[in-house]
Amino acid sequence: MHRRLPSDIAVQCDDLSVARGGVRVAEGISFRLAPGGAFALMGPTGSGKSSLAAVIAGDADPSLSIVGGVGFVDGIPMRKGGRPLRVRSYLTGYLAQGAGAALAARLTVAELIGEPVTSRDRRVNQRALSYRIAGLLDELQLPLGSASKYPYELSSGMRQRVALARALVLEPRVFVGDDPYANLDPEVRVASRDALLRRRDEERMAIVVVTNDAQTVRELDADVLVLRGGHPVGYGHGTGDVLWTPDEETRLVS
Repeated sequence: MHRRLPSDIAVQCDDLSVARGGVRVAEGISFRLAPGGAFALMGPTGSGKSSLAAVIAGDADPSLSIVGGVGFVDGIPMRKGGRPLRVRSYLTGYLAQGAGAALAARLTVAELIGEPVTSRDRRVNQRALSYRIAGLLDELQLPLGSASKYPYELSSGMRQRVALARALVLEPRVFVGDDPYANLDPEVRVASRDALLRRRDEERMAIVVVTNDAQTVRELDADVLVLRGGHPVGYGHGTGDVLWTPDEETRLVS
């Protein structure tokens, strides 16, 4: 387990503005997320929520940039690259949109899940890593035999859970998931949800999700920020307690 620095804020955004390819896709974003808390980004397609999540997670996409305001993840400025960005990527587990479908085809499941560890430490204890991978497979209801398989041999739901295991293998302080339950049947969705809740409750992992599913928000007991056209139009705790901006007609999926 990582030793948490003394802080009461896991993610902080103050008037943050994000651009993709030089075009602003989200602006005026302000919120605080405490360790052990959950935060949901909601809104229609094209509202900027996925780009905002990617910036929070420290995605290496060169087309993304912060063009206004400030943001911090576990006290590390989002604007800084180099070593601060590498440290932030170590502390943040990121499940990108469509991550299950984007798994490297030439790596086995075990290699995919362990890669965030092995890419940072070539001298890692392979036996300990194997135990950690096996534990994640079991927790997410994936057969242990799937460790030696390749992504094309798995169903879409299994690939999504492999991507989730990969995001959790470093025991992150902050988890950022873009539609984390995509392609999951109800039974295994529960296992994925419980994996997040367990880390939130036991390790105080903060959770940021992109979702338009009110059930997900309720299960995580999350605060909600609603975006439209890149602008915040609603904020509150849970989908039933959102305060809307004047004349805003956005409605959430129930």
